[in-house]
Amino acid sequence: MSFNSKYHIDVDFEVPKKLQWYYAPAFFGFWLVLYLSLVNTQMNHMPRPLTRSDEASHPNSFIAQRAEDTLIELTRIGPRVVGSMANEESAVEFLRAEVAKVESEMSDLLEIEVDVQQASGAYMHWEMVNMYQGIQNVVVKLSEKNSTNENYLLINSHYDSVPGSPGAGDDGSMVVTMLEVMRVIAKSGDPLAHPIVFLFNGAEENPLQASHAFITQHKWAKNCKALINLDSAGSGGREILFQSGPNHPWLMNYYRNVPHPFANTLAEELFQAGYIPSDTDFRIFRDYGGVPGLDMAYIFNGYVYHTKYDRINAFPRASFQHTGDNVLSLARALANAPELDDTAAHSEGHNIFYDFLGWFMIFYTETTSIIVNVVVTLLALLGVGISIYFMCLRSGCSWKGVLLRFSITIAIQFVSLILAIGLALLVALFMDGVDRSMSWFTSSWTIFGLYLAPIVFGLSILPALYLEKTKRDPLGLGFRIQLFMHSHCICLIVIMLTLTGLSIRSAYLIMLCILFDIVALIVNLVTKWHRKAYLFAIAVTVCQILPFVFFTYLCTVALVTLMPMQGRSGSSTNPDMVIAALVWLFSLMFAGFIAPLIMFFRKTRTIVLCFLGITILFIIIAVTNAGFPYKEKTSPQRYSLIHAHRRLHNADGSTRIDESGLYIYPQDRRFGIARDNIDAIGEAHQVSDFCDEEMFCGMPLYNHRWNKARQYSMWIETSESPEIPAEYPMLVLQDSSELETPSQRRFNFTLAGPSHMGIFINVKNDAQILNWSFNDTLIREQAEPPYMVYFSYGLDDSPLEFTIDVEKTTSTFDTPTLEIGIGGHWVTQDITAIEKLSGYINRFPSYAYIQGWVGTYETWYF
Repeated sequence: MSFNSKYHIDVDFEVPKKLQWYYAPAFFGFWLVLYLSLVNTQMNHMPRPLTRSDEASHPNSFIAQRAEDTLIELTRIGPRVVGSMANEESAVEFLRAEVAKVESEMSDLLEIEVDVQQASGAYMHWEMVNMYQGIQNVVVKLSEKNSTNENYLLINSHYDSVPGSPGAGDDGSMVVTMLEVMRVIAKSGDPLAHPIVFLFNGAEENPLQASHAFITQHKWAKNCKALINLDSAGSGGREILFQSGPNHPWLMNYYRNVPHPFANTLAEELFQAGYIPSDTDFRIFRDYGGVPGLDMAYIFNGYVYHTKYDRINAFPRASFQHTGDNVLSLARALANAPELDDTAAHSEGHNIFYDFLGWFMIFYTETTSIIVNVVVTLLALLGVGISIYFMCLRSGCSWKGVLLRFSITIAIQFVSLILAIGLALLVALFMDGVDRSMSWFTSSWTIFGLYLAPIVFGLSILPALYLEKTKRDPLGLGFRIQLFMHSHCICLIVIMLTLTGLSIRSAYLIMLCILFDIVALIVNLVTKWHRKAYLFAIAVTVCQILPFVFFTYLCTVALVTLMPMQGRSGSSTNPDMVIAALVWLFSLMFAGFIAPLIMFFRKTRTIVLCFLGITILFIIIAVTNAGFPYKEKTSPQRYSLIHAHRRLHNADGSTRIDESGLYIYPQDRRFGIARDNIDAIGEAHQVSDFCDEEMFCGMPLYNHRWNKARQYSMWIETSESPEIPAEYPMLVLQDSSELETPSQRRFNFTLAGPSHMGIFINVKNDAQILNWSFNDTLIREQAEPPYMVYFSYGLDDSPLEFTIDVEKTTSTFDTPTLEIGIGGHWVTQDITAIEKLSGYINRFPSYAYIQGWVGTYETWYF
């Protein structure tokens, strides 16, 4: 073939005609069918749950029905809040009875030792002192008889729950999983080279107090050399391994053999970077005990997490089997792992780990990852260079001409990436600006039109326009489309090297994108299909199937995890921005090399503009009632509410504020949606309006999260006082005594009140706190006052005694020295029995879930 031009076109090069536009729907349909038939089915694939009737044929297997039956009994106790009879007595008795059942069936080769720990202590939890008194752990050690091995495997979950929640998913499901794993191992009599400590901890929601008590005080803590931590941020589905190690890659050698792997480094990095509004006991064991381990949790159906809807009927039986199989496999393997005898010798750095559709695991060290990333980069650059060389050779264009075109396509591709994220963020800003954010909260399918469609439009419109304007270019269409793919590869290389340089291990995701592009390029070069546009496109399509499946799988997991979390991530940030950025990031990976193939169809610009039309259509849908984000029971809107009485005293003992009201803490962006209901209760004031005048805004803040959210929280004064079930918290100054000099004085206090209290401390008249009997981190690090101490107790309700040492160099102790506020929280009550509180809660919309209690707040000067 030849053209009458100054360019010579090689006879082997095929100048393609574009495909008819009506083939485009089939092209898009192929990827949709692939997603629905493979990704969607594997996301929800679960093992067959074994029943009691299967036990005879599966004597050494986890029986899901047994775990389910045990959870039914546990949740019948009701909410298990620290300090309640349900948590401190009923749940402990229940666990002891279940362990006794295990012991009665146990093999003669093994033995069980049970210890109910009661402990008090304190540590820093973010910006507050987290203090506990008399909280409990039920600790069970399973070992071979006469075992002398002093290196144990620790398995942990918590049996307490948040106020108002039955805690079936969080974390009753993991508690009963541990019980069933213990039963199977104990009954089978399998060898245990290392004893297993089953820690049923009774104060995780407070937060993380019981794990701190165990790892810093229990007699077996120092012997625990590896950990399996089991928690939940949802209800059912597949449990994900989202933290490993740290610095102990050998653990993944054992996890890789579990029956149903589900793990990813990306989840670990997102969690550790603080993008997930949760924390787990894993951090406590790591930071205070140096125990390496595996952190696993449920993440699906996070809509019911920490609500009254976290019930057994929301938890599928198959999830027990999935988790039970994995935990049983891990427990058996790690309890016989030789690495437990000297874990320090096997500390080798971080891991990169991920599963493929739950079929198998891939993992390697961070050092290996850096090497792989560099090698893949060099191969990609070499492959692109060879491809450009053949373009010059086959097209007759000079190498300068091809490089000029390549430079232009790189610039266009870079601008297209920016345009794609820009359009997605613009939609997010618009939706938030018209108060229609979170329209995807219940209807997740709207994400396709709201965010994926504008991203595909942004990725495609500039290349489409450029190719249309240069359709008479002597460099053939196939080669010019290849240049766009090479340009995307170059952009990804820059991103990957940047992430690698920042020690972000999730750079492996970009590496995989580049790797599969290299595979397609090598196939095309070896077969010479790069000369024939449609064969080239077929090779690219085939080589993109695996990465498309993998990255859409990861994207779906991320969305299923993060969407419900936006319902409890606070009001300060626009959650649509999070979703838009996430979809853009994954679109670069699963659509970046597919989008250029659109250019092979006629009417390319019209096809691309259809995605813009889809975006507009979905925006219209989202701003109507069809985009309403909430649904009763299955995806409710969350609020925390305290019907409180606050009383603030002056230095002379008189009272400057004495009022009752409702403290309302909205937990998502769309709190304005219920504003009419809130305004019907009374005039709402932003809590932040009080913060300049009063210590910690003069409000009964429950913990540090409430303090951070004060700008979006509300206070409504009410004529009705809360129905406080007992005496108000009583703070008594027992005495004050001079220390080394007249300018230094010690104040001795006692505090009695409900099981959950906040202690707020500020200094006055140039006073400085030298020391106190709480955890001394804030004082030692010279943090600026005021200070927050979160205090709770379990069985031991004796008054708290504490001291504060103060120095005043410019004034005397005749003037006020300390301002102390006490917030009392009666979180263990059944709110349905509190008439006034229930009345206020019932004024909220039916789709709202209100976590409520009564409380007090009172301040004094000393």
